[in-house]
Amino acid sequence: MTEAIDPATAGDAGDSRGVDERNSVAAPGDGHMSVEDIRDAYAEYAGWVDRLGWLDRLLTGRYRRAQFGDARGRVLDVACGAGTNFRYLPASADVVGVDVSPEMLDNARAELDRLGRDGQVHEMNAQAMTFDDDAFDTVISSFSTCTFPDPVAALREMERVCAPEGRILLLEHGRSDVGPVARYQEWRADAHYEKAGCRLTQEPLSVVRRAGLPIETWEKAQFGRITAITATPR
Repeated sequence: MTEAIDPATAGDAGDSRGVDERNSVAAPGDGHMSVEDIRDAYAEYAGWVDRLGWLDRLLTGRYRRAQFGDARGRVLDVACGAGTNFRYLPASADVVGVDVSPEMLDNARAELDRLGRDGQVHEMNAQAMTFDDDAFDTVISSFSTCTFPDPVAALREMERVCAPEGRILLLEHGRSDVGPVARYQEWRADAHYEKAGCRLTQEPLSVVRRAGLPIETWEKAQFGRITAITATPR
């Protein structure tokens, strides 16, 4: 699985903190696309994702910096895509990225070169990673649970490879808290999923809770469309 690019992330409506107890909303197409389908979809998009990296940084860069800027130790970026998060990680971080798309990983390697930083990237299914238990101090992932065929399995894998005293840092998008925006997302949801394997109307907090990860903090932005979540292994 790879980071889903949602270009409609402009417009910050402020942040909120607390616990969202709403039940998960079933997403159109949920469970329909396989890992292979996702891989094929991103083979097509890898080129323009790389070319539009500047736009992604403009729209989401401050959220990535705020969420990942203090990641420490050996850091695993799950569904790293084109390596968009790499520039926001501390220089001291030992970076490892995984993604299901070979084409996106080519972009991620190029990003490491552009940044002049050491790091490794590997082709890997986030739902069945080959790393040892407790192998990383920090596990991060951005805009990705919406694309995993089984997001609960992927989150539990993140927990498995994270050290007991480590953190799991997520930056996700989902259904807006604002009625007109949410209705637009619902209208677009089926077509967007069929095209990119991305669930526009998922509820990130509900997904994390279904995986059983203890949530330390969460914060919403952009009309409730972006959610930053800090979780810990059990």
